[in-house]
Amino acid sequence: MFASGAMLVPSFLKGMEFLTPEQLSGFKNVVIIQLSGGNDGLNTLVPFRDDLYYKHRPSLGLKGDEILKLSDTLGVNANLKIIKELYDKGEVSIINNVGYPNPNRSHFRSMDIWHTGSGSNEYLSTGWVGRYLDSNCTHPYESIEVDSSLSLAMKGSERTGIALSDANKLYRDTRENFFKQIATNTKDSMLSEDNQGYLYKTLLGTYSSAEYIKETAKIYTTKVQYPNSKFAKNLKVIGDFINSGLKTRVYYSSLGGFDSHVNQKNMQGRNFKTYSEGVSALVEDLKSTGRFKDTLILTFSEFGRRVKQNASKGTDHGTANNVMVISGGLKKAGIYNENPNLSSLDKNGDLQHTVDFRGVYATILSNWLEVNDEIILNKKFKKLGFV
Repeated sequence: MFASGAMLVPSFLKGMEFLTPEQLSGFKNVVIIQLSGGNDGLNTLVPFRDDLYYKHRPSLGLKGDEILKLSDTLGVNANLKIIKELYDKGEVSIINNVGYPNPNRSHFRSMDIWHTGSGSNEYLSTGWVGRYLDSNCTHPYESIEVDSSLSLAMKGSERTGIALSDANKLYRDTRENFFKQIATNTKDSMLSEDNQGYLYKTLLGTYSSAEYIKETAKIYTTKVQYPNSKFAKNLKVIGDFINSGLKTRVYYSSLGGFDSHVNQKNMQGRNFKTYSEGVSALVEDLKSTGRFKDTLILTFSEFGRRVKQNASKGTDHGTANNVMVISGGLKKAGIYNENPNLSSLDKNGDLQHTVDFRGVYATILSNWLEVNDEIILNKKFKKLGFV
């Protein structure tokens, strides 16, 4: 049935192929990891020489063996020990004070801003990765989110990325009668610019991509033992896809549980263990095939937390935060810029941003994926030098 349906799939979905080992060399991709809930940046990268840090966090501030020193003034949360090992090898760049003007402290609104690459006074319906798909890609599978649903970041106006948790399940689901009828009966003339046309394009893209993803993912079988967490299993899927030569440029995954209003140390510590063990397995997997030098792992959260701890041994919603970039192809590793300034907080007692998050996106788009960032972000932003 697939063969007969594929004959009628519109032309913009055809021409899929996997990459040979020779073609894989230099084929760069991005893995985006979202820490959902608003991760506390000050207890991620700790300014342990700053007295104001402990003044604002008398019981929540990390000290002693809770910190692994990166420099004379900064240390990383000890639950990120594996990330510290990558840092020592020159494979991690940490960018401080990342945010945007007039920050919003709502989870949903701030996440929309990060997903769309918009200003706080703009409301966009397409994501920054989705616009990358629209302007530079041919196939929906060039952007994959390993999850049960698709983030706004992955949705463009012409095409949208694909959400999946298992390549075989995606294939089985798209071979149900509904999908087969769409693939068999849809013609190019039905792919109009309205909402119905967009829906047809999305369904066709998923149908046409499913067999390609399933068959290509069979090429590689990892020898790396990933942890048993859902997060690590998602990263294993990404590792399989990258090492199999799937023609995907952007992968997306997330780890929740960072809304730490209460009992933050234990909550954040558990989440960091899950994060670092999963990322460590992915890095080991990519290194075993030589793909780590061409893979960039970006980790972000929708906002940071308040500088001052609350009465429940946690922190409330804040603003600026740190962003972590992991790769075997960094140009500038280590602490990228200045420490958070705890003596110059905004009127709400929050950190003030010095790096616009869209500058991080612009750098990745221009310097790593080698595309026109201004077209995708609708504006020129100052690029950074980590790649």
